Amino acid sequence: MTYDDPRLAVVYDIDNPDGPDHNFFRRFADHLGAKRIVDLGYGTGLLTVTLTAPGRTVTGIDPAAAMLDRATARPGGEAVNWVLGTGEQIAPQSADLVLMSGNVAMHILGDDWHTTLAAIARGLRPGGRLVFESRNPQARAWETWNEPVAERDTPIGLLRESLTTEPPVENGIVVMHCHNEFVDTGHIADVEQTLQFRTRQQIVDDLLAAGLVALNVWRDWAQTPFVGTQAEQLMVFEAAPA
Repeated sequence: MTYDDPRLAVVYDIDNPDGPDHNFFRRFADHLGAKRIVDLGYGTGLLTVTLTAPGRTVTGIDPAAAMLDRATARPGGEAVNWVLGTGEQIAPQSADLVLMSGNVAMHILGDDWHTTLAAIARGLRPGGRLVFESRNPQARAWETWNEPVAERDTPIGLLRESLTTEPPVENGIVVMHCHNEFVDTGHIADVEQTLQFRTRQQIVDDLLAAGLVALNVWRDWAQTPFVGTQAEQLMVFEAAPA
């Protein structure tokens, strides 16, 4: 999904508030003692700004200009090095921790996924970590994502929206058709959100091919081990240079 429309960037903040996932990433960074952090696909920077601390350098990288505009204007944003781009902007051996939150890993499709993992592997310092989450395809979450037309109030006016989801096609790719009509202005943004569902083994193999090894896979933000059942919605990965 593109968030280059500034209206959608505002709605993004409402739909992706601070919560247990952000707590996990902050806790992980502190436990690791990370001094140089890269938040890849930072969205509007809600999590990113909270990772800043004395003696720590935080870089946010995202391909959407509207997200960059919102992130830089966020309180605390001046403490972050914001970059418009992709994982290829990570400098070699520059990061103690690279994180991808909010299903960012699933938005990176096909060959771009492998390119991104390779860039992260180059960018991690010895002892560095990559942490991210992906949805367990066995749970078939896409079956619950169809939403009929509904309206809600937002900071930029009344929003009329609906969501239609296609079942997975080649390589586990799910396409979500999102209709957004800002009633007060008549502005319509019809966009597609594309997510690639990968199994645990696929991700482990992809990490290894990029020069990374999966150290842990958890099923929740409390770091409960993932065992591979249909009831487990989430897979949270911790990986390190091989």
